[in-house]
Amino acid sequence: MLIMFKITTRTFCFLILSMLSINNLKAQAVDYVKVATYLNNLSQNDKFSGVVLIAEEGKVKFEKAYGNINDEKKIPNQTNTIFELASVSKQFTAMTIMMLQEKGLLKYDDLVEQYINIPYKGISIRQLLTHTSGLPDYQDIMDKHWDKSKVANNTDIIDYLNKYAPPSLFEPGSKYEYSNTGFVILASITEKVSGRDFIEFCNKEIFDKLKMNNTAIRTLEQKAATKNFALGYMFVPERNKYVRADSFPSSNYTIWLGNRKGPGRISSTAEDLLKWDQGLYTNILISPKTLQTAYTPMTLKNGNISNYGFGWELIPNATNGKIVWHNGDNPGYKTLIMRFIDQKRTLIVLCNNATDEFVHLTNTLRMIVAGEAGSVK
Repeated sequence: MLIMFKITTRTFCFLILSMLSINNLKAQAVDYVKVATYLNNLSQNDKFSGVVLIAEEGKVKFEKAYGNINDEKKIPNQTNTIFELASVSKQFTAMTIMMLQEKGLLKYDDLVEQYINIPYKGISIRQLLTHTSGLPDYQDIMDKHWDKSKVANNTDIIDYLNKYAPPSLFEPGSKYEYSNTGFVILASITEKVSGRDFIEFCNKEIFDKLKMNNTAIRTLEQKAATKNFALGYMFVPERNKYVRADSFPSSNYTIWLGNRKGPGRISSTAEDLLKWDQGLYTNILISPKTLQTAYTPMTLKNGNISNYGFGWELIPNATNGKIVWHNGDNPGYKTLIMRFIDQKRTLIVLCNNATDEFVHLTNTLRMIVAGEAGSVK
């Protein structure tokens, strides 16, 4: 049986935005009883396995684990279980670029060809960060041409971009289209400019500084050796059951692209992500002024606005102040971090059964955390 996995686009961005009509509701206290009841019901119906954490002003107000870290052995998830973050990793990649910019080692409007040889010219670092580069999908190239008995890294990916050189999707800066390719190149730019391995840079400059002791960019072997690393599961209708996502190696890009850096691969816990969230309110990593650039919409060449900053989705005109977020989607995993900046609230969802309820789950929790629980059905 062959199941093909593909990285999804922003699968629920439009659903979140559709729920953001401005109203006169005053922000309410978070109804944690409603949160617990809702999640318990999902878990009991095999619709959620993972960890949910909600914090207010950095203090954990709700944290609970559901389901299993290993379904076959019935080993339950714990609040310190480590999950694959998937594309939530992108905000860390963006942070490495912002750190280098703040040190004067690069500029956002520098062209990529100043640092990395690719057959696509006139693309700026800013356009990589905001998914407005027009770069083709590297995963498609590797899926067609890569020997899947081997594990590819960034050098391999860039070599294949040069070797096969599929056409650009559009003129740089003319539109938004989510691009994992751009974040592979960003990680390679970090290595080129800093003279350091991307993993070592993230460890020393981000994870260690914020005391994110359970966070790392792990190899497949390291993940397998980590006892509290959650296995990812996907529901297979033909079998009417959840099956381990790594059961289909040739179809699972996280295996044969397992050494890539930049678009994914960071694994972490809910509490470590809260340390990340709280660290962004300080100047431990970068100044608040530099961070604000990450929350700035991108103006396209036609004057339209794209609400994706540097590794963060932006919600315009949110009822209860500034909200930024990002989700992740890998075979077996779905993740989300949402920062209610003005309210000083944080929502973190780490899931290891790729539930089809994830969109509704995250929208429901968003409304509760934002104090709009009265409109939740």
